[in-house]
Amino acid sequence: MASKHQLILACHITGVYDVNRNTTLQDDAYELVQGWAESVAKANLKGIIFHNNFSDETCARFENTHISFERIEYNPEFNPNVYRYFIYRDFLAKSLDPIQGVFVTDILDVTLAQNPFNDPLYQDNPKTLFCGDEPTLLANEWMLAHATHLREQMADYQSYEEQFAKETLLNCGIIGGSFPVFFAFLRQLCEIHETYNRANKTAYTGDMGAFNYLARTRFNENLRHGFPVNTVFKAYENDRMDCWFRHK
Repeated sequence: MASKHQLILACHITGVYDVNRNTTLQDDAYELVQGWAESVAKANLKGIIFHNNFSDETCARFENTHISFERIEYNPEFNPNVYRYFIYRDFLAKSLDPIQGVFVTDILDVTLAQNPFNDPLYQDNPKTLFCGDEPTLLANEWMLAHATHLREQMADYQSYEEQFAKETLLNCGIIGGSFPVFFAFLRQLCEIHETYNRANKTAYTGDMGAFNYLARTRFNENLRHGFPVNTVFKAYENDRMDCWFRHK
């Protein structure tokens, strides 16, 4: 039986133009999240899909002991990539059940290979923030463009970029850890977005910029990314079972 004290959370917001995929995701298309949901169930975990456009019939059909659906109201003031963190924060803050561990992931291109909470690496490191990464450095052309807005808004953003320029680029498609560590990170991440990323009119969401900034400047001493947390980003290693999560 899946433990309600260990959760995998994801958001599926449709009807809004997706700047990363250059399309608007179709409403009520369960097949878009099916791979994620089935992988969570196979790992015997409890997954929650926060959504704004699945029908009641779809939710009733696919809800089971492992997967549940939570309807949300999307706030267009923020891009979906950013707004999901507020959804997670508010849900976890109001939870009546004691939560021991949490991972939040992308839902269209992330699946589970195995239960991360059972791994001794996770169990022996309760103060660690686990996350995905990419086979590139922070100082890459895309990230420099992505961070234009935050660089203009945050006084120390450029100095952070210079300090960690040669560090691995972290990916916010997978973030998790023990509840105290993860929730502390999540609250600070939301504060950054509320303060500095609300009026972002650029073509970039700011989610990767804010995530890397916070992880590197405040959690860097207790950070774990790459193997075994995630497969190689965009290597499409769909058959690998030696990592916790497959990311594209």
